[in-house]
Amino acid sequence: MQPTEMRRSTAVDGFRLAYDDHRPDGSPEIAAAVLLHGWPGDRRDFREVVPLLAGRCRVVVPDLRGFGESEMPQGTSPADYAAVAQARSVLGLIEELQLGPAVIAGYDVGSRIAQGAARARPDLVRALVVSPPLPGAGDRVLSPDAQREFWYQAFHRLELAEQLLDGNRAAVRSYLEHLWTHWSGPDYVPAPAELDRLADVYARPGAFVASINWYRSGSGTVAMSLAERPPAPSERIAVPTTVLWQEHDPLFPRAWSDRLDDYFADVQVRSLDGVGHFTPLEAPGEFADAVLERI
Repeated sequence: MQPTEMRRSTAVDGFRLAYDDHRPDGSPEIAAAVLLHGWPGDRRDFREVVPLLAGRCRVVVPDLRGFGESEMPQGTSPADYAAVAQARSVLGLIEELQLGPAVIAGYDVGSRIAQGAARARPDLVRALVVSPPLPGAGDRVLSPDAQREFWYQAFHRLELAEQLLDGNRAAVRSYLEHLWTHWSGPDYVPAPAELDRLADVYARPGAFVASINWYRSGSGTVAMSLAERPPAPSERIAVPTTVLWQEHDPLFPRAWSDRLDDYFADVQVRSLDGVGHFTPLEAPGEFADAVLERI
């Protein structure tokens, strides 16, 4: 693999994405995978996956709008961080680097954005490899068990979230540790040093609010699940899709995978036993294998 250093994309809607570009030596035309991180993470969510793809494909890993080292213009609104807007930046990066059609793989926020990209520009997407969230939850997201887990999405819409957390490293560190620990599977323990690094990233003034603009835009699971309706068969996501559904994700029970055929024309669902929410870190081998199968 050629050595990589962080780069920034050409601006789309004023946003420049920071990204890493891992290219096999002497293979300029090799197929590409674009890996999309989740909340509360950044492009380092794929630090265990990238080495497994080394030499097999070109791997591009961006920080999404409002995350990590990506740049944002002044005067943005929550709508600029919604799934459709985020997908525009990802598709712009694919076009800029001439990657298409590329495999887009993601989990959490990255999963929603990958799906949006496939709807908008299927010509640029070879296949999807995604973990929840996925469509089909419907009003089950309002069940008592689900609401005990999704409280944070309503909290993120409150000004109180900004007052308590934005720019407060100690509070951000505690908040991130709770979520990473609670959402992880029983055999995964988030590294304290990595939580420290993420706390530094999310505690910069304005950074926490930028990250939760995803939820303030209405792109969180609760808002999207209540608004979704099965599309006509001709409007289902057409690109081949692999879904990796975890056993121990408290946010997304496996029972919610029963309606995927209503939203995808060609979907395969694989169960990840023993795995929690953070698929690329808890099951990097399975994640990388699924990507390579679609290259």
